[in-house]
Amino acid sequence: MGAARGPEGRHDPPGRQGGFVVEWREAFRTGIADLDAEHQQLFALVKGLEPDKATQLLAALVEYIVTHFTHEEALMARSGYPGLRQHVEMHEALSARVSEFLVGGTGWSGERVQALRSFLNKWLVEHILTHDLAFGRWYHAAVPETEPLPLREEPEGSWFDRLRGKR
Repeated sequence: MGAARGPEGRHDPPGRQGGFVVEWREAFRTGIADLDAEHQQLFALVKGLEPDKATQLLAALVEYIVTHFTHEEALMARSGYPGLRQHVEMHEALSARVSEFLVGGTGWSGERVQALRSFLNKWLVEHILTHDLAFGRWYHAAVPETEPLPLREEPEGSWFDRLRGKR
């Protein structure tokens, strides 16, 4: 049967469950260095999901998703991005879907891990190409290059606070 082929015809290494693994591409670049680095890390964490390490890897992935969403939303808020509310709603919808995956099964079979990996890859690609790139274009037009806003200053009511019910 042979190794599964991923996008662009790459073979997955032996032992990998399924073939849908998306790698970071330059087309995903927003031009905001910190966001791009975090997006790259998200792709790496999704790619690394494996059934035998799923529990600990998922904990790290969820923690990183919370961190990234908090950073991204804080930057959007401080820059006055008009699409912030819609963007927050998309992040919250992803959070709900990931929660369903986390509680929606017993054990992390190869099939279940691959379903989560496929979902996350698809969501990341679509979200970055459609919404994050739009924010990047808006940000570069709205924020003078001489005054870039820090990414890591967290506003009141961050994504993590909302996740924990502290609006």
